[in-house]
Amino acid sequence: MKQSSWKYIVALALVLAMGPAAPVAEPQGTPAAAAAGTARSQGPQIPIQQFTLKNGMRVVLSEDHAAPTVSLCITYDVGSRNERPGRTGLAHLFEHLMFQGSQNVGKGEHMILVENNGGDMNGTTSEEVTNYYQRVPANQLDLVLFLESDRMRSLNLSQANLDNQRNAVQEERRLRVDNQPYGQSYEKLQELAYDNFAYKHSVIGSMEDLNQATLDDIADFFKTYYAPNNAVLSLVGNFKTFEALSKIKKYFENIPAQPAPPPLDVTESTRTAEKRATLQDAFARLPRLDVAFRTVPGNTPDWYALDMLGDVLFSGQSSRLYLKLVKEKAVALQVGGGIDTQRGLSLFQAGVSLKPAQDPGEVERLIFEEIEKVQTDGVTPAEIHKVLMQNRRVLNQLLTSTLGRARMLGRNAVYFGDPGLINTVLQKYHAVTAADIQHVARQYLTVPNRVVVLTIPKSETPATPDRPAQNPGGAL
Repeated sequence: MKQSSWKYIVALALVLAMGPAAPVAEPQGTPAAAAAGTARSQGPQIPIQQFTLKNGMRVVLSEDHAAPTVSLCITYDVGSRNERPGRTGLAHLFEHLMFQGSQNVGKGEHMILVENNGGDMNGTTSEEVTNYYQRVPANQLDLVLFLESDRMRSLNLSQANLDNQRNAVQEERRLRVDNQPYGQSYEKLQELAYDNFAYKHSVIGSMEDLNQATLDDIADFFKTYYAPNNAVLSLVGNFKTFEALSKIKKYFENIPAQPAPPPLDVTESTRTAEKRATLQDAFARLPRLDVAFRTVPGNTPDWYALDMLGDVLFSGQSSRLYLKLVKEKAVALQVGGGIDTQRGLSLFQAGVSLKPAQDPGEVERLIFEEIEKVQTDGVTPAEIHKVLMQNRRVLNQLLTSTLGRARMLGRNAVYFGDPGLINTVLQKYHAVTAADIQHVARQYLTVPNRVVVLTIPKSETPATPDRPAQNPGGAL
């Protein structure tokens, strides 16, 4: 199951001094207790300076001399949501093409140069963005600035590179989706959850669309979306801000801006009924149940309440649905879920791997029963406290590395126009009340917003094909 919330970005390295992980034992109402509570809700405060180059490229710098490294992330405001029908997979294809050389860098040399100089690097593509990142010794800042600017300015878009990387992406699809147990379950869930094409198709794209992509298609895509005015450069680590800014201007400011990409409509129509499907999977050995609810865009008050609800239901072995489905009822082997982060409607999801011979309809009923308990009775203060402490720990872990910070700064700048969200996100969680969580459960976890996909081994006959479980009443 996809999770693109900040809590799921993997970045662990040197530890920041973040203070106690649990409330300080001070009498309530004292100045010390008030100060401790404020510090806990604020979380770490990362220094940030923002600039915009003459060509429109946004720059976010965070100086930190704790270690002799720098992390550079270029986040392009383009993901699969920017693709059009018949040309899916182009955003992810570019993640591969960007390593095929540019005017002054040979094919594959980008990675070799970074690694040979003591660094590491990678790139990722999602529905929302494509980002490229590297972490190197501080004295190699010029190297990574040169490499990133050269491919932004003059990527080698040849027919040979297109054919080669098209084949690589198609093989990746075979490995990760077509020949993987439950590989197509999320694609079906996504297809049913959205009506708007922007989010209705998968990031990796279809074989047919990849085959149809032409050199003109990728040249137009590059010119439109890989322009400096459609990118954010985030840099974190051991540098002096205005020296680094001078170098960034040297390498990037003379790259021409391009016309802004066409505006994107991600609105969804209101639904009056749920959607569901049953898949037969030749690679699956056990049934799997996936449920999603259409909710709200990320970084909204209701999104934070839904995120906390997801933790109450799914996070860890003390979560409600793990205790109910795995421990108490013993009907499931694995339970996971939560809300993803989109600029369009985010999905609140649950995924359950069933034990052999279990009735999927009964497991579905148990999930909805637990959701209805939240709708009726709310959550407890202890559950809210646990989630807040979990969020604080995960954020602290994320921020232990310069790379984690660079990626989060770039992501927040592109998604929400606010890299400073890195410093205020914990306050947003602390503002959520039990009443807020109960409200979003009632408002969004409803039948019309619901999508259900049951995946069964191909040799089995579905126990309840395309038939909804009986709901115990209430909003569900």
